[in-house]
Amino acid sequence: MKILLTMIALLASLCSVAQDNDAVAGNTAAPQPVRIAQMMTCDPMMRNYPYALPSLLEELSAKTGIKADPQPVIIKSFETKDILKYPFIYVNFADRENWELSPEEIKNLRGYLDRGGFIFIDAGINAEFLRENKIFGQQHSFANWQVCPEVEKAFKQIYPDANFRTLKRTHDVFHCFYEGLPDSSTLPDSVREYTVNEKWPEGTYSLLGLNVKGRVAVIVSPIISMGWGKDSFGRWIGAINFRVKEGVQGLDTRLKTAAYSGTKYPVVREDGKKDMVYCQAGDIRPEWVSEAEGDWRVFRYYNSTEISDFAHVFYTRLGINIFVYAFTQ
Repeated sequence: MKILLTMIALLASLCSVAQDNDAVAGNTAAPQPVRIAQMMTCDPMMRNYPYALPSLLEELSAKTGIKADPQPVIIKSFETKDILKYPFIYVNFADRENWELSPEEIKNLRGYLDRGGFIFIDAGINAEFLRENKIFGQQHSFANWQVCPEVEKAFKQIYPDANFRTLKRTHDVFHCFYEGLPDSSTLPDSVREYTVNEKWPEGTYSLLGLNVKGRVAVIVSPIISMGWGKDSFGRWIGAINFRVKEGVQGLDTRLKTAAYSGTKYPVVREDGKKDMVYCQAGDIRPEWVSEAEGDWRVFRYYNSTEISDFAHVFYTRLGINIFVYAFTQ
């Protein structure tokens, strides 16, 4: 069981972070860095966020006891039995052009996950209004706690009786290494309260998991790799804007009768209640929302260096938590 043996080696390294520095030369060999696989069927030059995963793996090695090779092994299909060599497979949903699984892929993925393998599908959760084009889901982290239909159908072929389920705010994945939000005092007052109390409460996020033999073996999320990438000088790549919900006196009355040219979409929340999101034609961003409690609020977008840096740090911490969780179950 190559995957289980790799997991055991990783657990050992986590328990002896200082081993490399303290080992006597010639007596103890440094452990080999773990290799991560990245699935993509598109042209590697066209993949989404090409610097994201290497940057995260470098951060993972620097901050935890998991020593990871920063360059993932690229696999083009789940048909290769080489997937058994890698304990963790990362997939950006849009980097696989067709989520129809072949019989060989179904067989290999079942064997991989049954033996202890782990898969993380980034951008695997999308709100309905982002599904017209895969690229939309690469730009917005809005999600309605439902896995993309293509991903759900694919894993139903592997485990017909298993369902993706919301990982609750108390789940270990949100507390296994980092816990809570980065320092929010750097955020402008206009976004801090919403971010801390509603957007990412206690440093949690919209994640769904698929259980295999009593453990979470697959995690899907809205796009988070947009926050991982760093250039050769250690600077964040790309700016991230914040979307917040705002309400003012009299807004309920005005929005109830407001004209809109796009479509409205029901959004299932973590608590099972439904909000109604309104969009304008030609604009994939949500414009305003009628919430289950009867409140009406508009979506407003903010950008600044402080906001973008905060988001980069949060998404990177979340990525590290997912890796640590996968390797320490």
